[in-house]
Amino acid sequence: MAKIISVANQKGGVGKTTTAINLAAGLAKAGKSALVIDVDPQCNATSGLGVEPAKRHPLLAGKPLAESVSPTTQERLYVLPGSQSLADADALSASNRQRASALRQQLGSELSKYDYVLIDCPPSLGQLTRASLGASAEVYIPIQCEYFAMEGLSQIIELARQTKARDNRRLEIGGIVLTMYDPELELANEVANEVRGFFDDAVFDTMIPRDVFVSEAPSHGLSVIDYAPRARGARAYMELTLEVIDRDQG
Repeated sequence: MAKIISVANQKGGVGKTTTAINLAAGLAKAGKSALVIDVDPQCNATSGLGVEPAKRHPLLAGKPLAESVSPTTQERLYVLPGSQSLADADALSASNRQRASALRQQLGSELSKYDYVLIDCPPSLGQLTRASLGASAEVYIPIQCEYFAMEGLSQIIELARQTKARDNRRLEIGGIVLTMYDPELELANEVANEVRGFFDDAVFDTMIPRDVFVSEAPSHGLSVIDYAPRARGARAYMELTLEVIDRDQG
């Protein structure tokens, strides 16, 4: 069975899609087969891995998901492309447990050959995020090391708890990823310490630094690990990858 992980935060601009792409790329580099599922109508995870968005979202296309999976330029890294269709976004966001159950069944039965499946959720607490959490074993929550970092974090955690109680007893908070970290900024260190003080072991040790190469990589359709393997951001995402694997093996 694939390990299904939702990467979610209702705040935009916190490194959610960047983390989904680069963690998946790191897992592929570590010898794991990794699939990114793009359910964000912006389709940034799709284009960020050099793949064209689908005209119809594969989760709604009525054919086996495997037929819609696209390889990337990196070995063992695949993407199930998103769709920019507003009608598809509405259909995927259908407000009922049946959608979450159907999504869970699709992912569990049709994508079991992958070691990891990372779902890039939209920046909201809407039904699409709820359905993704309902289909996942864990949720990873990226937050930036900036002033409003804690704002809304309790909301996504509460949503995960509600989903666990109502729809998916397997769901766990897999970890909080601190992103956009600048060690020279006193505020960044204060935020990191505050988050660790509140959430302790749930916070990954690895912090993702601010790095221009991380920002540039998606425009080339590559993870930063492939685009600039010696960059600080690439090293950080590989360290995060090793943490994820260690946690799973532990």
